[in-house]
Amino acid sequence: MIRYIIRRLLISIPILLIGSFACYVLVATAGNPLAEMRFRPNVTEADIKAAEISLGLDKPVVVRYWNWLTDFMSGDWGQSIALGQAKTAVFPAVTDALWTTGRLVIGAELLALTLGVSVGVLAAVRQYSIFDYLATSTAFLMFSMPIFCVAVIVKNYGIQFNNVLESMGLERWLTTAGPRPGGFSGSFGDVIFKYTGTFLLPTIALMLISFAAYSRFERASMLEILHSDFVRTARAKGISQSRVIFRHAFRNALIPVATLFSLNFGAVLSGAIITETVFGWAGMGTLLVSSVRQFDPPMLMGWLAVTATLIVLFNLVADIVYGILDPRIRLG
Repeated sequence: MIRYIIRRLLISIPILLIGSFACYVLVATAGNPLAEMRFRPNVTEADIKAAEISLGLDKPVVVRYWNWLTDFMSGDWGQSIALGQAKTAVFPAVTDALWTTGRLVIGAELLALTLGVSVGVLAAVRQYSIFDYLATSTAFLMFSMPIFCVAVIVKNYGIQFNNVLESMGLERWLTTAGPRPGGFSGSFGDVIFKYTGTFLLPTIALMLISFAAYSRFERASMLEILHSDFVRTARAKGISQSRVIFRHAFRNALIPVATLFSLNFGAVLSGAIITETVFGWAGMGTLLVSSVRQFDPPMLMGWLAVTATLIVLFNLVADIVYGILDPRIRLG
C-alpha cells in the first residue's frame, strides 16, 4: 500500500507542474493588466514601460513562469496589481478565502456523501418501493434545478423561519447575509447556536445538488453489485441479507462514488461561487470574481494554484480509497 501511495504521489507532481504552467500561460496571454493606464491622463509611455519592467511583464512567458514558480514555492505569492486598488498580499487573501469556503464545502460534501450513500443503498435494496420512487424524484428535481435557484429557495425559507421565530419573541437564528457579525463568542451553547445558524443555510444549498448525484450513483452501483454472481453465490450459501449487503456488496459499490467525490470537488467550488454570492460570503468564489473583473494575474494565479492543488489532492485521496476498497487496484 505504501508503494502504491508513493507511485500516485510521484504522478501527481508532474500533473501539478503541467497544470500550473498551462494556467500561467492562459492568464498571461488573456490580456494586459496595465491596459487601463493608457487611458489615464498624464501617463506617458515611459511610465507604462517602467511599470512593465517593475512587474516583469517585459520578460518571456517561460521566464516569468519560472520566477513565479520559484517565488510561489518559497512562500512569496506576490501582491495584487489591480489598478486603483490597495496592494494586497496574495497569500493571506487566498488562504482567508479558502478558510471561508472550505468550512462550507467540507461540511456540505460530508453531509451529501453520508446522506447520498445511505439513501442510494436503501433505494437499491428496496427497489421500486415508495421510498425508491421518492428518492429518485427528489434526485431528479435537484438535478434539474440550477444551484442559484436552490440557494435562493433555501435562503427564502430561512428568512421565513427567522420571521416565525421573531413573531414568537425569540432571537433570529439563521444568518442569511454573510457571516454573523462579532464572530462566535460566549458560552458553549451560544457558540453552537451561532455557528449552526451561520453555516446551516449555505451548507444545505451546496449539499442538495451533491446529494442528488451521490444517491443516484450509489443506487445504480449497488443494483449492479446486488445482481452480480458473487452476491448470488453468497446468498446461496445462506448468508444473511444484512451481511450480503454490508460485507460483500456495499464495499464494491463505493468505488464509483469515490470517483464522483473526487471529481465533484471542482464542481462544488464552482457552485460555491454562486452560493457565496446569494448568501453574501467573501470566500473563494468572491475572490475569483473580483480577480477576473479587475484582471489581477497574481491573485488569479494564487487562486488557480490552490484550486488545482486541492483537485489533484482529492484525486489522490480517491486513488488511495480505490486501493483500500479493492486490493487488486493497488497491485495493478
